[in-house]
Amino acid sequence: MFQKAHFLFTILCSGTTIAIIILISLLYLHVSESSLSENQFRSFQNDVSTIAASLENASSISIQWLERIEAQNGFTIYVIDNGTPFLYNSLRDSHDPSGQRLLKESLEAYQSMLQSSLPEAGNAEMYSITFDNDRDYNYIVTVTTSFAYYGIRHHEYQFRSATTGSSYYASIIDIEKDSARTQIVILNALTALNAQIFRQRLRFLLIDLAAAAMLLAFSFFFTGRILKPLRDNQEAQMQFFAAASHELRTPLSVMLASAECCEKANAEEQKSFFKTIRKEGRQMNNLLNDMLTLAHAGTNRFPIEKAPAQLDTLCLNVYEAFDSLCRNKKLSLSLELPENIPPRCFCDSERIAQTLSILLHNAVSYTPEGGNITLTLKYRESAFQHFNNNCFLIIVTDTGSGISDADKKHIFERFYRTEKSRSAKEHFGLGLSIAYEIVNAHHGRITVEDNPGGGSIFTIMLPESSKAQA
Repeated sequence: MFQKAHFLFTILCSGTTIAIIILISLLYLHVSESSLSENQFRSFQNDVSTIAASLENASSISIQWLERIEAQNGFTIYVIDNGTPFLYNSLRDSHDPSGQRLLKESLEAYQSMLQSSLPEAGNAEMYSITFDNDRDYNYIVTVTTSFAYYGIRHHEYQFRSATTGSSYYASIIDIEKDSARTQIVILNALTALNAQIFRQRLRFLLIDLAAAAMLLAFSFFFTGRILKPLRDNQEAQMQFFAAASHELRTPLSVMLASAECCEKANAEEQKSFFKTIRKEGRQMNNLLNDMLTLAHAGTNRFPIEKAPAQLDTLCLNVYEAFDSLCRNKKLSLSLELPENIPPRCFCDSERIAQTLSILLHNAVSYTPEGGNITLTLKYRESAFQHFNNNCFLIIVTDTGSGISDADKKHIFERFYRTEKSRSAKEHFGLGLSIAYEIVNAHHGRITVEDNPGGGSIFTIMLPESSKAQA
């Protein structure tokens, strides 16, 4: 399930971003290509204007001049003198008949443009050109154009040639002098512009592909990090259910076995079996209560009823409750309280006492005979570590077997028990989890560290006020 969700989230996150990048790229390319084409067309218009100005006072058009203009600007120039193509064009196109077809296409495009877009085309004049095959070709040149002075006028436009498969900027310069008419057709192939646009599109394609690959990798990693807590939580729940089932199965099996034995046992033996059933039943009841407590903590409905409490009195009561148990196990239990009476702590005194009972019970269970256990209460009158106001420290120190560094990372997890404690049936691995949840509900902290003399030191830090933040 998580693998499918990981894949879908990756596609969703990266796909949305990639779509936005592609859209922005397309918009940029459209604007950029329009700007390039516009600048190229303006440059062509300026070149044509320069050529028209040079023709204004020229008495003749030489082949050398045409060759120079074509070489300098990359143009293809056709000259039509009174309807007859110039000899220069005939010589150039003698081995390439596509030249005449290109000229016809440019004139047809010009005529079509005038008829469709210029209202004054109705006042245009009809002219005829005779090509090498002695067939006349008629075309229209309008009298009113975008540029006219001293008998010279020109108009620029764009067309695509079916003969060459290329696009062109074209201009027709119409010159009238002494009742003679000369038309100069200037063609500028857009090969360089199209190549520039193609390279730009290719660059953007490669950039978008690289961005898409990086976004896919980042989205895969990012969504994996997002889903990791959910996956870990599911795994923890599965482990919790498995461990709970295991813990419940053991006392239940003992109870069922004892119940079956009672059917065939005598009165004295039945008392022993009933005692076993009651013992296992109490263990099951304790386990279920612990599980319900943690269930409330997992749903943010942990029952905490805070009120001003005197922690020194609370510690003294817990000490007295465990004093006889420690003496029976030949353990030394001591209590250290502040010299001055500390202020009241705003907390749930019953829950704090439950936490201390859990810590002391663990200390009694894992401290060998002759060991020492100390319960200490301290009050800090200034900011301490993660607290912004005064706080209380409740410390439980033992000289037991201690906790390895690997176990320290997991001891507050549910149903986690160190290898040395797995044989103790009274420990379900939930006590420290409950202690952690209680302290956390009070916006406090609980830590564990090694005792330099051997054993462990558990420290509970509680804020004095309920407004303190962890």
